[in-house]
Amino acid sequence: MGWFSAEISTMKDLFLHGLQDIYYAEHQIEKSLPDMIKKASDAQLKKGFQMHLKQTRGQIKRLDRAFKALKEKPKGTKCPAIDGIIDEANEIAGEVDDKVVLNAALIAAAQAVEHYEITRYGTLTAWAKAMGHSSVAKLLHANLNEEKATDKKLNTLAKTKVNRK
Repeated sequence: MGWFSAEISTMKDLFLHGLQDIYYAEHQIEKSLPDMIKKASDAQLKKGFQMHLKQTRGQIKRLDRAFKALKEKPKGTKCPAIDGIIDEANEIAGEVDDKVVLNAALIAAAQAVEHYEITRYGTLTAWAKAMGHSSVAKLLHANLNEEKATDKKLNTLAKTKVNRK
């Protein structure tokens, strides 16, 4: 079911679909991060990916709590957008032999993922507030803040170190 599916007719349907979308995305990210950790040769980048894997697991737990608060079963719905971002990252990483260039490619791929998550969490937080789900909005906003912080760290690492090499 996509965003413009006939099965989505109310804001509740749209909101629930968005939660399922990001739930699926977080699980796909959790699966892909160990490979990114292995491929990173920069110690700071490797450590950042390890920290983000831990954060991702915490974000999934928050999403589980959000579903519970809404009295819904936690489940994902296939998200072609995140699948495409991850597939593209894997394809590019497989083509790069130079370790320094690979680190730059990994950062770019990670930032594409972060930007996707930021848009989803921003929208979902706003919708949760509008629908009167303040406790859910707080959980989603916590995830949003972590995604923004991760993006900022990646950007700083790229600008000050990796891209310069």
